[in-house]
Amino acid sequence: MTAKKKWKILQSQFAFHHRWYKVRQDIVELPNGNVIDDYFVSVRPDIALVLPITRNHEIVFVRQYRHGVGEVLIELPAGAFDPAHEDAETAARREFEEETGYRAERLLALGALYDNPVKETNKIHLFLAQDAHLVGEQQLDVTEDIEVVLIPISEVAERILQGELQVAGSVAALFLGLKHLGILTFNGQGD
Repeated sequence: MTAKKKWKILQSQFAFHHRWYKVRQDIVELPNGNVIDDYFVSVRPDIALVLPITRNHEIVFVRQYRHGVGEVLIELPAGAFDPAHEDAETAARREFEEETGYRAERLLALGALYDNPVKETNKIHLFLAQDAHLVGEQQLDVTEDIEVVLIPISEVAERILQGELQVAGSVAALFLGLKHLGILTFNGQGD
């Protein structure tokens, strides 16, 4: 197998720079020598995402409107952070408690995945939180209108298959977390 070569960045500048959104325009030379002068990349913060499981074997989800797709979606609690100023676990704890009012004493890192490596710079850092319990009220930002939804673990796979749970980072965290707990198995590994 031949190793793939990286594209060479000839020039890079921000085409749009706002505190909430940044788009970089790169001029790149491909390994075959072709030059692309308008490759746009969204420069985004990393995301800390929590798969919280209560003592009653329910998963703590959030239901909220997502303007990018114009839909109300059910997903796992998550939030953006800057890895230069905050570590992923600290951000995960903060976002989980702010969005839900729940807390878990221990978080287990499940890994980090690229969100959309074709056009975005960020990663999603996935955490498993067991024994999640309610400790207070939600502390929502002005743009947030979040409903906490508890779903029994036994119903999650069916809800994914029915399209009720369709946010990619949440689905990935569910598969990794439930696999880690031995609740979900794959062919060749216990099926």
